[in-house]
Amino acid sequence: MNAPARFTDTAAPPPVFDAPARARFCAHYPERAHILAHSLTSHPLLEIEALAQLAGMLPVKSVEYNRGDLPIGVEGKPGSNGLTIVETIRKVAEAQSWAVLKNIEQIPAYEALLMDLLGEIRPEIEAATGAMLAPQGFIFVSSPNSVTPYHFDPEHNILLQIRGTKVMTQFPAGDTRFVPDEAHETYHSGGPRELRWDDAMLPHGTEFPLSPGEALFVPVMAPHFVKNGPSPSVSLSITWRSEWSYRESDARIMNAILRERGFKPASPGRWPRQNYAKAYAYRAMRKLGLTGS
Repeated sequence: MNAPARFTDTAAPPPVFDAPARARFCAHYPERAHILAHSLTSHPLLEIEALAQLAGMLPVKSVEYNRGDLPIGVEGKPGSNGLTIVETIRKVAEAQSWAVLKNIEQIPAYEALLMDLLGEIRPEIEAATGAMLAPQGFIFVSSPNSVTPYHFDPEHNILLQIRGTKVMTQFPAGDTRFVPDEAHETYHSGGPRELRWDDAMLPHGTEFPLSPGEALFVPVMAPHFVKNGPSPSVSLSITWRSEWSYRESDARIMNAILRERGFKPASPGRWPRQNYAKAYAYRAMRKLGLTGS
């Protein structure tokens, strides 16, 4: 008599972003900030000791950490906290610091986590902004009440809150009341991402409180600052670029070149305007070696 067949449960795990979350993302992407639900609140790769080990594995250029007892606006990079990155993460509860582990996709296990998450929303991304380019992951580890100063980032970004709480205050992308064109041009030409802060801007920001199980979509170059809650925080940022976002970047660099030559160029358009002319002009100049970079 034949032995009974053995059946193995091969069902895929439930998605981190469920159907309502993906529908919400689809309705708001790429230009409207919004909160999404996620189920990634417990993962062995995102525990503090695992993150300390990850920090020790990453190259020096892929870690950034500093004091977290900072004002909203800072001039240049903040000062050191006097610890190593591994010590900063292991002692995050009392280190009064803020740390980010960059390009976690350099480590295969974290690359798989990043690509699984982005794979869940790839159809919604590519339906709106075309091919998903340059996927990158960043992990933020923050001490209680620490501040990430006012800045912007060039990627499409979803910030998943894993542990602790924080509040991101976000301002409209592309609005020169909050970031002048010259600051964009400086950044895209190799300058810092930290921005000049003015307390008069505060009433115009939108606060997005985040707790574990919540994620926030941050549009490209939307200026923001972050205040951590009363306990240590871990957040995972999953990011990607699009040809549209690259065209805006290249148009900004072209504007910097024009400004240096005495012109007063108009600001690049936001999505869905495409910035073809300036972007391709800059790319042509770069290919011909006429840009100095």
